[in-house]
Amino acid sequence: MKKIYLVLILLLGITGLAKSQNDPNAKKVLDGVSLKLKTLKGVTANFSYTTKDRNKSLKGSVKGQISIKGQKYYIKQAGTEIFCNGLKVWNFNGEDEVTVADVESDDNKTLSPQKLLSNFYDKDFTYKLVSSAGSYHEIMMVPTDKRKNFKQVTVFVDKSKNLIAKADVIDKSDNTIGFTLTNIVTNVAIPDSKFAFDPAKHPGVEVVVQ
Repeated sequence: MKKIYLVLILLLGITGLAKSQNDPNAKKVLDGVSLKLKTLKGVTANFSYTTKDRNKSLKGSVKGQISIKGQKYYIKQAGTEIFCNGLKVWNFNGEDEVTVADVESDDNKTLSPQKLLSNFYDKDFTYKLVSSAGSYHEIMMVPTDKRKNFKQVTVFVDKSKNLIAKADVIDKSDNTIGFTLTNIVTNVAIPDSKFAFDPAKHPGVEVVVQ
């Protein structure tokens, strides 16, 4: 379930100023995505991701739904769910257990919305514009910290929507995780209750505090 955080790259875009060694053409595209996203009050979309090994053999495919409102988000994949109200993150296994952690401690484990909405991007990655042919701007991003569990992320910005619609993530084992967003709806009014786990609606579920 942790891998799903990476799909948020597609919606949240990039904030902050680029380092001088980063491609200014890539910066211009990503800044445009970020500026647009800041004007949206709420976003919903369907997502899918596939995993292929280093030989390009398909290892798995998953579909789900995502909702985002500022730094709050909700992700549903089959029976499992992730809730985040900006302060706490709940991971619900869909059955009998939900783990809850502070956003800050959870951020240390993965790429979360809070990190993607901060200036971490510019100090943790270098990036360059690979191509602007066709309907997408293709931008390759490489983490500066080689201890990350992935070594490259390539995002595809839809030129007509000015939103990131696809991404490919290559991990340390050379597996490729491909993400795609569909049915993107912007400026959706989403209640704050959507982004917090409600024990009253899940009687009998054990809450594990991390």
